[in-house]
Amino acid sequence: MMLDWNDYQKQLMTRIGEVGNLSPDTVRGYQALSTAGAKTGHLDAKTRELIALAVAITRQCDGCITVHTDAAAKHGATREEVAEALSVAIAVNAGAALVFSARVMDAFSVKQT
Repeated sequence: MMLDWNDYQKQLMTRIGEVGNLSPDTVRGYQALSTAGAKTGHLDAKTRELIALAVAITRQCDGCITVHTDAAAKHGATREEVAEALSVAIAVNAGAALVFSARVMDAFSVKQT
């Protein structure tokens, strides 16, 4: 069964609010990191959200997916743009698996000697 993404996002924000009450500096630090890139003005908000979605699937983070999907939609991202960003992440993840496969083969050749 798929998540109810809107309900999940509300629940997530409630729990993060609790963390913020218990450890406000941690959440403030996270918020500072989250907004730092936007201050340079080199990428627009939609592009940053598309990148965030690509990273979200790489990190397999449902919380990231719900928050950044919401933000991407609000910044005007289309389904096609989201799919293209995700296809980049898929390709990079497959490439990383291929690179690390080469590392395994290298390590294995050393272990055989």
